[in-house]
Amino acid sequence: MAKRKARRRRTTGRPQRAFIWVLGAALAVFALCGVSVWLLFRPEAAPANRTAASSRREVVLRVAYTPEKQATFEALVTDYNATRPRLPNGKRVRVEAVPLEADLLVEQASENAFQAVNPDSSIWLEEIDRLWQEGHATEAFLVGERTHYMVSPIVIAMWREVAAQMGYPERALGWQDLLSVAARNPDFKWSHPSPTTASGLLAILATFYAASGTTRGLTEQQATAPETLEYVRRLEATVKHYGEGELAVMQHIEEQGRAYLDAFVVPEQLVVQYNLGHAEKLLAIYPLEGTLWQDHPLALLEHPDRTDEERQAYALFKEYLLSESVQHKILQYGYRPADVRISLDAPESPIRSENGADPQQPHTTLQVPSAGVIEVVKNVWWYTKRPANVYLVVDTSGSMAGRKLSDAQAALRLFLEEVRGPEDRVGLISFADRPHERVPLVRITEGRARLSEEVEVLEAGGNTALLDSVLFALERLEALNDSGRINAIVVMTDGQENASAISREALLARLEAAYHSGLRVVVFCVAYGRSADMKTLEAISGAAGGFTSTSEPETIRALYKALSTYF
Repeated sequence: MAKRKARRRRTTGRPQRAFIWVLGAALAVFALCGVSVWLLFRPEAAPANRTAASSRREVVLRVAYTPEKQATFEALVTDYNATRPRLPNGKRVRVEAVPLEADLLVEQASENAFQAVNPDSSIWLEEIDRLWQEGHATEAFLVGERTHYMVSPIVIAMWREVAAQMGYPERALGWQDLLSVAARNPDFKWSHPSPTTASGLLAILATFYAASGTTRGLTEQQATAPETLEYVRRLEATVKHYGEGELAVMQHIEEQGRAYLDAFVVPEQLVVQYNLGHAEKLLAIYPLEGTLWQDHPLALLEHPDRTDEERQAYALFKEYLLSESVQHKILQYGYRPADVRISLDAPESPIRSENGADPQQPHTTLQVPSAGVIEVVKNVWWYTKRPANVYLVVDTSGSMAGRKLSDAQAALRLFLEEVRGPEDRVGLISFADRPHERVPLVRITEGRARLSEEVEVLEAGGNTALLDSVLFALERLEALNDSGRINAIVVMTDGQENASAISREALLARLEAAYHSGLRVVVFCVAYGRSADMKTLEAISGAAGGFTSTSEPETIRALYKALSTYF
């Protein structure tokens, strides 16, 4: 039985597990610790009122950044602070780095929780301004001065053998090749994140461009044309799953290699970083139809409370990031520096063929469409994505009484709110002494109200038939035999098995067989409280290609919001 590390833990704003990229001799001491905290469950920001206050001797520039570049950005900030920079008036400047997923970064930008932002893409800056204008009934912009100090193209990462089987390097590959091979081979596995991430949204935009046959100026009419939607729908029908960001995907690749995916969407630098530390190499495919870039803008937020000293601190940090020495350092991390005078073909450059990258690519760069078109694409994508069947399996045994059950109900409410695919189907099973199907699988657009009502009336009492209840959900998915959808089970429990007829070993065998069948049922487990049998939960999720997470109150919102986009 295939084994995998399935347990994931998080604490607010702090990494927990090590995920190390070897970047060559020049980076022998460089270690990226604790990336998996950012892999799937977004970190919570400090409260909005926790602004970094400047003192009489020091000015603090608090910068929120997206965590895909955590190691790089934290190292740059540490080095910068070590230079002991000062303003013209003699005050020290200190940069405080705040890792934050893009959606929370956008939401909290208007609250003056930080003075500057460094998301992975400029598309989030437009969203910041839109929310600011709507929330303050103004035409003024919140985003002020911005600069770009490093970039990375979005690529399709493939194992070299997979690319060779598709005809590379004799011919260039693109989205159509993914569609063709996946349509011919049902065992071919590929993935891209949902549009809640920059890499996912930029990849989706690229597929809409490919479908429309253009490279610039994508319009709403082109994006919603029947032939465009049909092309994207056929391509999306071959996706294994969505949801997880690029770091989560790389963690799975680290643990499982090719067994996890044959191809997946990531920024180029993650391919480079992976290849520097592994014998089996990935290849960065720059889609022949064209690609978009993560441009990592550093932007000042012109909140009404912004001070001239904070603006000066931003200018000093920007100057540092654009300095020649730092631009060379950025290249060593696998990013492309903003300084075009730095050669990507230099001997010390890691962006080279042996690391799976081509410094001469991409040949075709797509134009980022207008904010209005991006919003249209995000909305219509939910109608073209691969739909899902998801069973929510909730422990209502006696040990769940009180806070645990109320927390579980709050998480379920969020999940039901966030599921947006109109064709996605969700069912609800509760269990104590035995499983009880409260709501059979129903389209979310038709059953959201009923599901919500059933969540509200959940009550705790009885024993814990965990194994039988997972089997119960599995058998219903197998009976449907709907291989055209993503099939998943989300299990929520705080206790240990004490009432099931099926043995743990028999259930694990059934789960593994279902995961490796054409149906491919995946299972996720959420453990409530210290009494949960983590070994059993990890075995269940591990046998079915999922993962197990603890449910700390501060992370449960992020967990269920992420799961809702996974499908």
